[in-house]
Amino acid sequence: MTRRRTAALVLAGVAALAVAAVQGLGPGRSGAVASTSVRRGPFLRRVAAEGNLKAARATPLSSPGQELTLKIAWLADDGTAVKAGDVVARFDATETEKKLVEGKESRSTTTHRTGKTKAEADAALFGLDEDRTQARREFDAARSFQRKDPEIFSRREIIEADIDVDVAAAREEQAIRSRSSREKLARADLDLLSIDSRKADYRITRASEELRALELRAPHDGFVVLTRDWRGELPAIGQSVWSGFKLGEIPDVASMEAEVWVLEADAGGLAVGRPAEIIVESMPGVILKGTTKRVDGVPRQRVRGVPVQYYGVTVSIPAVPAEARTRMKPGQRVQATLLLDERADALTVPRQAVFERDGKIVVFRRSLGRWTPGEVALGPAALGRVVVEKGLAEGDVIALVDPEKPAVAPAGSSASPGARP
Repeated sequence: MTRRRTAALVLAGVAALAVAAVQGLGPGRSGAVASTSVRRGPFLRRVAAEGNLKAARATPLSSPGQELTLKIAWLADDGTAVKAGDVVARFDATETEKKLVEGKESRSTTTHRTGKTKAEADAALFGLDEDRTQARREFDAARSFQRKDPEIFSRREIIEADIDVDVAAAREEQAIRSRSSREKLARADLDLLSIDSRKADYRITRASEELRALELRAPHDGFVVLTRDWRGELPAIGQSVWSGFKLGEIPDVASMEAEVWVLEADAGGLAVGRPAEIIVESMPGVILKGTTKRVDGVPRQRVRGVPVQYYGVTVSIPAVPAEARTRMKPGQRVQATLLLDERADALTVPRQAVFERDGKIVVFRRSLGRWTPGEVALGPAALGRVVVEKGLAEGDVIALVDPEKPAVAPAGSSASPGARP
């Protein structure tokens, strides 16, 4: 009885193992197929990028525009921290100071000439007033003692008296006209001198403004970032520059941006408004929150001669912590993590569970102990998993390897149970 029971139990165990083996086998397989269950859960798709910091807003530092050429007399070093009002550059003021001296000399000369002209005009007018007064007296005397009575004076004496009155009147009128003409002439001379004085004042004012403009001052707190020329060289003391030449800029470190590059193969889903995290290499413990501000329309090469294509992405960092502002400078290298897709409840499978058959995307689902290929529609993929939009349900068991292909024998083992070494 005991031997029979033992034999029955052995046969039952073998049968159970055979059933289990059949359920894990597929066409062409000589062993168990690795599998997994389809599940739902949160899905995040991120992409890593690298690039550099830049300022969202910056105040340019340009040479003043009153001269054709200027010479740099002093210049702050690249990266120097400055406060609002600090001098960041000075230009040679020799020619401007010469203009200022010439303007002051011209104004002094004009002031002297104006005083002299006024004195001469006053003296001339005073003399003409005396001439008029004298002519008036002569007129009054001639008229008072005019000989008119023909019974007393001869006709000749009467005529001479009339002539004397007319001459005196003419002298007074001439004195009045002379005074008026001299007064107009003096006023014209003074007007011309006033114009010369205003011209001198203008030259002085302009030269003074130019002197002030020859000192470039920081409009706000920040860092001096000098501009490199086409050879990659920075502006230097003694260099001659033209009017309006951009020496550099002072970025507003309170509002920064990051210019990063994303591989073309990883750029699917890049869009404006996506959240991002930025880490400046010089501040590894500080994570800055940002938002994708701009995405290039087409990819391009970063390095000439290297065919790898990248999308340029600008990430805005609207709120820079106060403690980080003094440490953040344009040009610093950054590492960025961009969020491309986020789903709270997504159906995902491992990437190796997806295969291509006759131009279709399929997975092998276990049904009634066999692996059956079924077409699926895929969504975004990330970190070894891919979203399944259609074709599977939660709880389905799918193969992680192609069950229709023969299993690869481990290294050192025989190809078949009956094979000999």
